[in-house]
Amino acid sequence: MSPLMPASVAWYVTGRFYLSTDGKTVQDLGYFLHLEGLAGALFKDPKSMSEATARLTFRAVPFTSGTVQNGDLSLSVDPVGDFNLYLKDEKHAGASFEQPDTFSDGSLIATFRRASVVVGGTFSGSGRALALNVFTARLVWSTEFELDGQRYDLRRLLPHGITQWGEAGPTAVTPAPKGFSSVVPFVGSAVAVGPPPGR
Repeated sequence: MSPLMPASVAWYVTGRFYLSTDGKTVQDLGYFLHLEGLAGALFKDPKSMSEATARLTFRAVPFTSGTVQNGDLSLSVDPVGDFNLYLKDEKHAGASFEQPDTFSDGSLIATFRRASVVVGGTFSGSGRALALNVFTARLVWSTEFELDGQRYDLRRLLPHGITQWGEAGPTAVTPAPKGFSSVVPFVGSAVAVGPPPGR
């Protein structure tokens, strides 16, 4: 297993942002649509791709986001923080966006850490809204896992981490699960980060 080529597509994910009822913390969670380098199926039922059949999920450690307003542009400033990747094997049922804990009840296979403050922007005007963010995350821990008879380790695939661009949907999902005041869907696209200069 060789590392992915720098700047090549690493993964595609989709998920949701969850704002706590007290408005103090945010977390994002979801599942993988594609992870380059894995030959196994990412869904228990390839004909029904959804959170309920996803075999690889992720969930961020809740964090507190700051805000900056500039006219119609609302900026979120997120601190450095971790998010974890999980394998849903035969022992684990499918995930549900109505039950956020189901995205983190699989076997932990990797932890990534956002390498710097993350800035995202939401623009609203002319009856339309657009929300974007971008961040780089370093792989800080991983372990081998098996998928369809093959062994993998993200330390070998993505040793230097990823840079991800995300786009959130314009409309919150209702009703929000208990404990949360707002839930917003998003899609993320990541590329592999190359080694530091001189390495």
